[in-house]
Amino acid sequence: MKKAGFLMIGLGLTSCNNLPGDGPLASDVVEQSRQSINQTGQRQNVVFDIVDIDVNSATLISAFDGKLLQSRFGIGGSVKRPVIGIGDQLKITIFEAGSDGLFSTGDSKQTTLDIVVQPDGKAAIPYVGLVTFAGKTLEQARQTILASLKSKAVEPDVIINSAATASRNVTVSGAVNSPAVVPLNLVAETIMEVIAKAGGPSAQPYESYVTLTRQGKTGTVLLKTLLQNPRENVYLQPGDQIFVTREPRTFTVLGSVKSNSRIEFGANDLNLLEAVALAGGGSADTSDMKGYFVFRYEEPDIVMDLLGAQRFNQLVGRGMRPDKLGRYPIVYRFDMTKAGSMLTGQNFDIKARDVIYASRHPSVDFTRFVTIVGQPIGIVSGGAGVYKNFK
Repeated sequence: MKKAGFLMIGLGLTSCNNLPGDGPLASDVVEQSRQSINQTGQRQNVVFDIVDIDVNSATLISAFDGKLLQSRFGIGGSVKRPVIGIGDQLKITIFEAGSDGLFSTGDSKQTTLDIVVQPDGKAAIPYVGLVTFAGKTLEQARQTILASLKSKAVEPDVIINSAATASRNVTVSGAVNSPAVVPLNLVAETIMEVIAKAGGPSAQPYESYVTLTRQGKTGTVLLKTLLQNPRENVYLQPGDQIFVTREPRTFTVLGSVKSNSRIEFGANDLNLLEAVALAGGGSADTSDMKGYFVFRYEEPDIVMDLLGAQRFNQLVGRGMRPDKLGRYPIVYRFDMTKAGSMLTGQNFDIKARDVIYASRHPSVDFTRFVTIVGQPIGIVSGGAGVYKNFK
C-alpha cells in the first residue's frame, strides 16, 4: 500500500504542469521565448525576447521615450526659413521719390497692391509683369520687384508684407477646444504654440496623446512629454497635421497579486512598484519574487538598442512581427529578491496598455497536486502527513 501510494505521487509529480493554474510559471515564459517555432518551421506563438531590467536598460528605455519626435522626424535645433507659397496673400507697397511717376501722384508717393499667388507660383505686378513668388522669402521677392522697377520708376523702393499664409497652414483636430486650420507665422512655431491657437487641449496632459503626421511619417507622444522635455516640442512645417487624442491610460495586472484588474493611471507618471501596489501588491504566499514580468509592444529603435541589431534581425527572421503601430513585442523581467530592484523599479515607467504579470511560485503547483491527490485517499497536506498515512 505504501509503495503504491508513493508510486501515485511519483506519477503525479510528472504531470504537475497539467494542474489548474493562474497563468504560466516564470520558467514557462522563458521557455516560450525560446520555442516559438515548431519542428516543421511553423510559428506556434508570438515571437518575443526577454530582457532583464537593470539600471542600464531602464535608463536606455527612459532616455528614448523623451526623444521620439526628434528621432522620428530628424529634427534638431534648426528651422526651415519661411517662404512664400501658392495661395498666399501679399500686400506690396511701391514708393517713388518723384511726384509724377508710375506709382506716385502729387497727393501720394506710394501705391499699395493686394495680390494672391496663383497656382503657378506667380502674380502680376504693373509695369513689371509676372513675378515668381513661390519659394522665395519676402526679401527675395522685394529685391526681384525692385530690380525690375529701377529703370522704369523714379528712385523706387518696395515693401512686402504677408497678409495671409494659406500655404503655411497646419491642421489641429481631435481633443482640443477649438479644432482649426491654423496658419503658421513667419516666426517658427512649435506644437504647443499651435495647439494653444486651437484653444488648448480638452483633457489632462497625462491622458492626452499628440500625433504629428508629416510627409508620410507619424509620431505619437503624451502631451506631458512635450511639457517635460522641450526638445520634443518640435517646430512645425507647412502641411503638418496634429491630432490630439484623449485616452485615459490604463495597465493590466495579472497573476499572483491580490487583485487581477485593469487600472487607470490617474497621474502623470507611474513606475512598476506603484503599479503593483495599486493592484494590492504581490501575494506573499504564492508569488515568485524572481518572476515579475512586463509585457509590452515597444518602439523598434528601443528593441534594437536593447537586443543588438544581430539579435533583433534573428528574431524578425524567426517570425517576430510588429503591431499596427510598428512596435515589436518584448518582455521585461524583474528579480524582486534583489534589493537593487526596488530602486530600478522606481525608474522603470509603466506605459499605457502594459501587462504586468506576477508569476506564481513553483511550490504552489506541488501544494495543489498534493491536495488533489490526497483528497480521495485521505492524504494530509505536507510531506510528514503523507508518509504517516501510508505507513
